[in-house]
Amino acid sequence: MSELLRLDAISKSFGGLHALSDVTFNLREGEVLALVGDNGAGKSTLMKIVAGVHAPTSGRLYFEGDQVVLNRPAEARVLGIETVFQDLALVETQDTTTNMFLGREETTRFGFLDKKTMREQAGEILAQVSINVPSPRALVRRLSGGQRQAVAIGRATAFGARVLLMDEPTAALGVQETDKVLEMVRDLRRAGITVVIVSHSLDQVLDISDRVAVLRRGRLVDIVATEKSSGSELVGLITGATDGKR
Repeated sequence: MSELLRLDAISKSFGGLHALSDVTFNLREGEVLALVGDNGAGKSTLMKIVAGVHAPTSGRLYFEGDQVVLNRPAEARVLGIETVFQDLALVETQDTTTNMFLGREETTRFGFLDKKTMREQAGEILAQVSINVPSPRALVRRLSGGQRQAVAIGRATAFGARVLLMDEPTAALGVQETDKVLEMVRDLRRAGITVVIVSHSLDQVLDISDRVAVLRRGRLVDIVATEKSSGSELVGLITGATDGKR
C-alpha cells in the first residue's frame, strides 16, 4: 500500500493543556487504521486536525508527498478527506436527500434547487451501502441508528472521498446494525478508500482494521499490525502496562 497521508511531529495545545505531543505516523491508501486510547488520550483532537477543524500548534501534514495546511474542513474536503463525527451532523427534520447534499446542493440552470436530480443521486448512493434506507424522501428522525450512519457515510463518500474519518460509528447501535456498519467499512476498503476509525471496542478493532495506532496521554505509543496483535496487547499499550516501540 502506498502512503497517502503523513503526520510529522504533530503537537496541539489548548492554553496550558497539551492534547497531542510529537505524533508521527502515516495512512496508507485503501487501509483501515483504528485509533484507540483511553478518554483524553488525544484521539478526537488528532482526528480534528486531519479533518481541518483544528490547526496543529506545531508539526506538518503531507498529502501524497506534498505538504498541506488545513485551516478549515473545506480545505480537507478538497483533498478528499471526509469525516463522520459521532453526532453524525444530520438535520433530523429534513429528509435523507437534503442531508446528503447539505452544502453541496445541485441547482438547475435557472438557479433553483434540482430536487429531482438530488433524489435520484441519493437513491443511487444509498443503494450502494449495505443498510437499507427506506427512501431518499424519508425523514432522518424516522430512521434507525444504522440507517442514519448509512446516510452520513453515503454523504461523506459520495463526492470522491479518499480518506474517511469515523468517530465511534457503532457506539449507539445494536449488534445487527453494528455488523452492517462494519460491513460498510469493509466495502469502503474494497473500494480503495482509506478509513480511520476511532473505537473503544477492541473486538471491533481487531475484526475490522489492518493496523492499530495507540495513543496515551497525547502521545503515540505504538502502531501495530492487527493480524499480529491481540486484545491483551492493546490493553497493555493503552494502560501503560506495556511499553510501545516509540
